[in-house]
Amino acid sequence: MTSLVSQSLTVGEEASRRDIGILRRPGKVPGLFWLNGFRSVMMGLKASAIDALGAEKGLSVTRFDYSGLGASGGTFEDGTISRWLEETIAVFGETTGPQILIGSSMGGWLALLLARHLLQTGEKRLSGIVLIAPAVDATHDLIPARLTSEQQARLVATGHVDRDSAYGDGPYRYTKKLLDDGANHLLFGRVIETGCPVHILQGGRDPDVPPAHAQKLLTHILHDPVTYTLIPDGDHRLSRNEDLERLRAAVLGMVQS
Repeated sequence: MTSLVSQSLTVGEEASRRDIGILRRPGKVPGLFWLNGFRSVMMGLKASAIDALGAEKGLSVTRFDYSGLGASGGTFEDGTISRWLEETIAVFGETTGPQILIGSSMGGWLALLLARHLLQTGEKRLSGIVLIAPAVDATHDLIPARLTSEQQARLVATGHVDRDSAYGDGPYRYTKKLLDDGANHLLFGRVIETGCPVHILQGGRDPDVPPAHAQKLLTHILHDPVTYTLIPDGDHRLSRNEDLERLRAAVLGMVQS
């Protein structure tokens, strides 16, 4: 079993410079490239399960923290889809050979944005994409719908709003900057191209990214093979042992194809 390598990568210029913490497990390809959900970190249950799978199969694994979280520098309130996508592209540039993207919630949106960027730049290195409750266009379709009129007014007045988390990990802060910037990265309304197979894992009891949202995504991926797995009693996080086994199977399906 290979040992984890901790690295730091500087992203951005001048005032926007921040150091991004990366954990890499050397191994063979296709490598596994993990993308966290909103406010999640690379030491979480699903990220650790992906790393354990890589260790077991001798595959390289790359995971990192978005700026303002975990091992990365910067301020979380400065976070936007543009900023986190810049970090994602930079960290992906540190990998070599074929990769499988694995994105959870907001990380699923970023995975699809990364795939689009790679197609636009002619870098055909994706062997597959696994999406867990993908929160595509969340700043437009999902987050605003969860805010009360009072919270929406506070967002405009102060530039941010705190919303209690259903997961016992403190309030989630949404900034106006995040919601406004998300408009620059919307994917719905046009065909979504990935250039590789896609597997979507979706909980049937997910209050944050409901099944209808994942089904909407299905109608936009028209040129690439897609597998959709609905877990009827699954929640948003899909972190139970049986959920992690499904995630493992989905990733192995990409490795072996």
